Amino acid sequence: MSRVQTVIVGKDEGDQRLDRWFKRRFPHIPQGRVDKMCRKGDLRVDGGRVKGSTRIEVGMQIRIPPLPDHAAPEPDHKRRVSAADTKLMLDCVIYKDDHVIAINKPAGLPTQGGSGHSRHVDGLAEALQFDYEEKPRLVHRLDKDTSGVLLLARTRVAARALTEAMRHRETRKIYWALVAGVPTPYLGEIRFGLVKAAGRGKGGEGEKMIAVHPRDVENTEGAKRAQTLYATLYRVASRAAWVAMEPITGRTHQLRAHMAEIGHPIIGDGKYGGSGQENMGDGWGAQLGGTISKKLHLHARMMRFQHPETKKVITVTAELPEHMAHSWDTFGWTEDLAAEDPFESL
Repeated sequence: MSRVQTVIVGKDEGDQRLDRWFKRRFPHIPQGRVDKMCRKGDLRVDGGRVKGSTRIEVGMQIRIPPLPDHAAPEPDHKRRVSAADTKLMLDCVIYKDDHVIAINKPAGLPTQGGSGHSRHVDGLAEALQFDYEEKPRLVHRLDKDTSGVLLLARTRVAARALTEAMRHRETRKIYWALVAGVPTPYLGEIRFGLVKAAGRGKGGEGEKMIAVHPRDVENTEGAKRAQTLYATLYRVASRAAWVAMEPITGRTHQLRAHMAEIGHPIIGDGKYGGSGQENMGDGWGAQLGGTISKKLHLHARMMRFQHPETKKVITVTAELPEHMAHSWDTFGWTEDLAAEDPFESL
């Protein structure tokens, strides 16, 4: 059993939850024990009582009560990724250096846990630890059924820099989608605000977002302004179109809700009207022919960001997932037909 000790938060340990800091310092202490120490006031920060979720910063003093020297190790199934999932994650890597990893997230794999999802990128990120002591950290997320570029930071400093860059809209994200019908004008901007619909729905996979006219945003409780640029790249008569989108803001389901609001939902999007079984000739519905997949056709194609260490501009692109690549083949499209950044001149 150790003695009472006081530990000062180091320069690379700030801006994180107390319980996560504690777990890295004392990995043999279970989460339940940490929570109990907080409730009893045995674990304190700068002399004050805290919760496990309290965020700590560099220089804070943390009082650590006596701790057992050893504890039973976690079962292997709780701390290790299977060989199959390790291969999956390694195959997804499309960029890697000492500070950043980018993967091409598969469609259907959640970014984080919740809503009954026990298998997700955050949990499988241990497979991308390589020779580092800690697994890489998520700095943003994609919807479960959206594929494409997802960034992870390999250090706490890189995570903080990338998170701040995204918060201040200093990164560029270009998405590709197959939508019902053909948006006109071919190049446009969508400024509808978004507000969460009531209820959580079956399985709790995030609320549906309701579009709000820009003039009504200020008077709609909970509504947030949202802005999306879109460019119609290619079309199949009037039935469907390949669209590039750039979210200027980063709201939940923004691209899906915005395209649905202008009458062109993303193919395969059951939540926002893109999975209709009928095609009446006006471009509506997901069934554009018997070979088009019913999966969501939304892909994070490109991300451009300033490297947190070198400050150089990095551009990462991700190939289409199999179901979208099949749809592109069906329509005779190839990925090289589109400019890397169709909004560059705007």
